Amino acid sequence: MAIRAAVFDIGDVLEIAPDLGVSARWEARLGLGEGELRRRLAEVWEAGAIGAVAEDEVRQAISDRLGVARGRADAIMADFWEQYLGTGNSELIEYCRGLRPRCRTGILSNSFVGARAREQAAYGFEDLVDDIVYSHEVGLSKPDPRIYELTCARLEVRPEEMIFLDDLEPNVAAARAVGIHGIHYRDNAQAIAEIEELLTSAGG
Repeated sequence: MAIRAAVFDIGDVLEIAPDLGVSARWEARLGLGEGELRRRLAEVWEAGAIGAVAEDEVRQAISDRLGVARGRADAIMADFWEQYLGTGNSELIEYCRGLRPRCRTGILSNSFVGARAREQAAYGFEDLVDDIVYSHEVGLSKPDPRIYELTCARLEVRPEEMIFLDDLEPNVAAARAVGIHGIHYRDNAQAIAEIEELLTSAGG
């Protein structure tokens, strides 16, 4: 069966986002122990990933849970966004752009409330692909099988007609479990070669 869609993860695939030490830096500034910031904000990050809170609620929670003024909470959030957005993987972005009209293209990302506007401003992802499935917008996250099924439905393809590229093996395994051609991203050359092999062998 021909491949009709190729779907890409964002973090450490279309965007390269190394740890910039944001948590450690703010822990030092606020006099917190190692790992304390993540512990206090864990529920906030989890809620933001599935859209259970608004951006303003995230800022207020940071202020409340860390005992800081709203201006400092805004600065903390700005630093986390800088780390979240990373830098664009230009080679893979351009490869993705060139896949159309050979097949439909999409993005499937475990995200955070506010990500769409920021990633559009930084990388123009809405113009790059046919559809974007953000976890914070659909209330589901990888590796829940329902988010893969939703992605197939939105791209109007069957699972066996779709390729999915992700840097985390559990997410790739979950895609394969619903019948999608999962590829574990390690580097651009490997990922592009495996996508091309599938497109060719499946008649795409």
